[in-house]
Amino acid sequence: MSGKVFLIGAGPGDPELMTLRALRMLQEADVVVYDRLVSADILDLHAPGARLIPVGKAPKCHTVPQDRINDILVKEARAGHTVARLKGGDPMIFGRGSEEAAYLMAHGITIEYAPGITAAQGASSSTGVPLTHRGLATSVQYVTGHRQADKVLDLDWKRLADPDATLVIYMGVANIGQIAMGLMTENLPGSTPVLAVGKATTPDERRLVSRLDKLAAHVREADLKAPTLFIVGQVVTLYADQPVANLLEQAHG
Repeated sequence: MSGKVFLIGAGPGDPELMTLRALRMLQEADVVVYDRLVSADILDLHAPGARLIPVGKAPKCHTVPQDRINDILVKEARAGHTVARLKGGDPMIFGRGSEEAAYLMAHGITIEYAPGITAAQGASSSTGVPLTHRGLATSVQYVTGHRQADKVLDLDWKRLADPDATLVIYMGVANIGQIAMGLMTENLPGSTPVLAVGKATTPDERRLVSRLDKLAAHVREADLKAPTLFIVGQVVTLYADQPVANLLEQAHG
């Protein structure tokens, strides 16, 4: 008898930000296939006796290729197991969830979804910086700062360089200099404030406040590493009433 796959968003890191649905699915699973960015505290919530299969990826280091992950999910489900495919954030926002779902459906596997709080929402809640704010930003755009197989970063800079919107950049640490230059080339002012948040909502969260024309240098000086999210726009001026300057701090003291 064929099993099924729960495609679960684990949220940005803090276990308290998981949904009740995600927690219930995780605790019903016989097998947990999990990514590198899923925190240990969340992973510890699995059912007693569940088998854990790590398939994490790091930048430029795909320990388990995506094709292999797809095959693992199908194999485990066909063996009659209830499989939790546990992903950080929301699996349908830059999480390849739709790719895995398409593969599973093509192989006749039943899928159920649990959305997760995405990193942008987590960073917004932990820092107090809104993604929209009347008079500062009437819309928000999410964009990935990385292309598969390190292909050219051919983003629509003109559309993204909107002074009336908040731009949230995922997976952008390696290319942040190019991203900043692309936005400024389309006339987004170099003085535009930026908040970088590393490992949002976790005890290791780090924050860096900068401006677009100095951002790449400040990120290098601070030695920020993935996962780091960038919030670009005037909403950053609301960050704890701090002036826009090179401010690096450890969250939680």
